[in-house]
Amino acid sequence: MNTLRVGLFFGSFNPVHIGHMMLANYMVEFTDLNELWFVVSPHNPLKEKKTLLADHHRLDLVYQAVDDDPRFRVSDIEFRMPQPSYTIDTMIRLSEKHSNYEFSLICGMDSLESLHKWKNYEQLLRDYRLLVYPRKGFTASRFTHHPSVQVVQAPEIEVSSSFIRHAVSVGKNIQYFMPPKAFAYMTEMHFYE
Repeated sequence: MNTLRVGLFFGSFNPVHIGHMMLANYMVEFTDLNELWFVVSPHNPLKEKKTLLADHHRLDLVYQAVDDDPRFRVSDIEFRMPQPSYTIDTMIRLSEKHSNYEFSLICGMDSLESLHKWKNYEQLLRDYRLLVYPRKGFTASRFTHHPSVQVVQAPEIEVSSSFIRHAVSVGKNIQYFMPPKAFAYMTEMHFYE
């Protein structure tokens, strides 16, 4: 039986936008991944809580964005784990639950630069592959040439969730910055207004 190769794309997705979707699309089409899972993370202690939608709303937005695309799945596994959640703990939990899957972590070059601050980062590098995409202002890190790190040449995308939240809060129409169903859901629910 062939091993299913799954990329894990962690984030608060507050809200999910076309940049996330473009990167996910790139990863499943231009790497050896069979699937990509959006792992929606609970409140990040480093981010302001007041701008963060409730977990279930962010999860619903990602479900709307992914729609019926068979290449993508959505995971709320971190909602049921101790807080704060750590990437290595989630990766181990998923690996135990899906032993026939080979998981890779998808992260930006900015995250790779601060990897040494992550919980059990050595174990992460030992047990998993990291697919690293470019981020503006970050060209390399001390981990760039690690055997577990694969730098992919995905396009640099500068759309951000904070840009969308601000634009919505001042009454701008940003419908082409989000997947259509996610945008419709956000608008219907009056999120970020």
